[in-house]
Amino acid sequence: MSVSFEINAQSRTDAGKGASRRLRLQGAVPGIIYGADKEPSMITMVHNELAHALENEAFYSHILDLKLDGKSEQVVIKDLQRHPAKPFITHVDFQRVDMNEKLRMHAPLHFINEETSPGMKMGGNVSHSLSDVEIICLPKDLPEFIEVDMADMDIGDSVHLSDLQLPDGVELTHASGEDSLVAMIHVGHTGEDEDEEGDTEEAVVGETAPE
Repeated sequence: MSVSFEINAQSRTDAGKGASRRLRLQGAVPGIIYGADKEPSMITMVHNELAHALENEAFYSHILDLKLDGKSEQVVIKDLQRHPAKPFITHVDFQRVDMNEKLRMHAPLHFINEETSPGMKMGGNVSHSLSDVEIICLPKDLPEFIEVDMADMDIGDSVHLSDLQLPDGVELTHASGEDSLVAMIHVGHTGEDEDEEGDTEEAVVGETAPE
């Protein structure tokens, strides 16, 4: 993983909805760090700094260097809560990373060579059924994303979970036998069918009922 992220946090002692509400009014985001056989730590982060980091898709699937009260911890983001109507982050959960323990994470899918695929050149349309997949791997094997190469796909072709080329050391967490659709190329709408249907409807409307 070539990208690195460093984020700052401070410890907090106040808990409860009232304390969290006060933090948000001050431009901070309450959160928690847990895992690695250590006690959970309640933290707070500057909202705008966290929001800026979250603009990068890679932030969600990277090991993060979290600076807490001057000490560094390696973590991954596990849960993020946002305000239902406003562009505010309301809470964030981080999990500590143990380099010897496997992580369960969501990795984004990057679809490549769509526009140059035979199916798209013939006027087809592509539909994506999944935008990410849940994986399990050691921290050192955590991928930034998983590529889905559609270079050879024709109209009617599809990609399923079993077709994904996973990096070494990475496994899907889906139950055995579940092979969900990832993407497919289907026939595009040219408008000809609609015109033909319209002509038919007009012809029916224009007919005179037999006496």
